[in-house]
Formats: sequence, structure tokens, C-alpha cells
Amino acid sequence: MNARSARTLNLVTGGVLVALGTALSFIKVFDLPYGGSITLCSMLPVMLFAYRAGTKWGLGAGFVFSVLELLFGLDALKGISGATVAGSIFLDYLLAFTVLGLAGILRHKIQNDPLAFTLGCLIAMLARYIASILSGWLLWAQFMEVSYMQELVAAFFPGLSSLTGNQLAIIYSTCYNGTYMLPEILITCVAAFLLMQFAGKQILSLGNGEK
Repeated sequence: MNARSARTLNLVTGGVLVALGTALSFIKVFDLPYGGSITLCSMLPVMLFAYRAGTKWGLGAGFVFSVLELLFGLDALKGISGATVAGSIFLDYLLAFTVLGLAGILRHKIQNDPLAFTLGCLIAMLARYIASILSGWLLWAQFMEVSYMQELVAAFFPGLSSLTGNQLAIIYSTCYNGTYMLPEILITCVAAFLLMQFAGKQILSLGNGEK
């Protein structure tokens, strides 16, 4: 396959998988009151594309995915300051979903594709989790009652329930975002391993994807 055909294939494949990920993001297993949800592996299609096409293409697809997620999540940004909106757009959307393109970074470093893809997905989703923690700490904790944050932290770390200020905010954000991100990471990693284990050869050989 020549370079032009490969580029066309990547554009088409990326578009289809970004659209699939966007559709899956609407299938929510669990939805939290202040943002965040467990979805039906909505991040997996973009990460699969990143593994197949390479990190550069993956980051591009992740960015497109982030813009679509932003457009469908604009209601969450109503009634807050311009600075908070700007910070949320960057941390909750552009950064959080673009980093999914990192899922392919281990493809040429680990010869076992199911393992390489699963670990790549883990790295990419942990990067998204960190972006969410930063957002909750720097942007959203200011809108939460101290007693509410202390109560949530106490449910996970009883010894830390008396914290206040920045320490409370970052622990609260870690706990709150972990309630949906950690299950999503686990579910998606299992799905990623099974997908690559049983259909990896067919997926990676389609159109002679990046090798």
C-alpha cells in the first residue's frame, strides 16, 4: 500500500472509530452527579486506532474525539467563570481525551500484542485520570462544600477526613474521579486484552496498518 492509500485508510478508519467512541460515550452504566460516568468502553475505539495507526495518528484522533466530547458536554460549563471554563475545556476535554492517543506507544517495544495494547491502554487512561484529578483539584473543588468533600474522602480514607484546603481538594478529586475512572479503566483493559487476543491479527493486518 502506498503512502497516499495508507493515509486515506487511516483517515477513514480513524473517523469511523472516533464516531464509534462518541456513540459509546452515550451508553452510560453509571453517571455521577458532578460529572463523570462509567461508559461502555467509549475510549477503546480511539485507543485501538492509536495502536494500529501509530501515536501521531492516535493523538490526532484523540484530539478530534476530545472536541466532539466537548461539544456534547457544553451544558456542564454553564454558569461558571471564564477562567474555569477555559481550564475545564483544556483539562476535562482537550488534554483528557487527546492523551488516549498514547495507547500505541508500546507496540514496537513489546512483541506480545495483547499485552502491549492492554498496557498502552492502561497508560493512556491513567493519563486521562491524572488530567481529571488536576481539573477537580484546580477548578471544581472550589464549588464543593468542605463537609461534602470530607465525607467523600472519609469513605475511602477515614484517617484523612479532617484535611482542609488544597490537601483536601486533591484527595477529594482523586477519590471522586476514581469512583468512575478506575472501574472504567479495569473494564476497558479487560476488553482491550480480549479484543487483541482474539481479533488482533485481523485488526492489525487490515490494510497493512503501521508495523
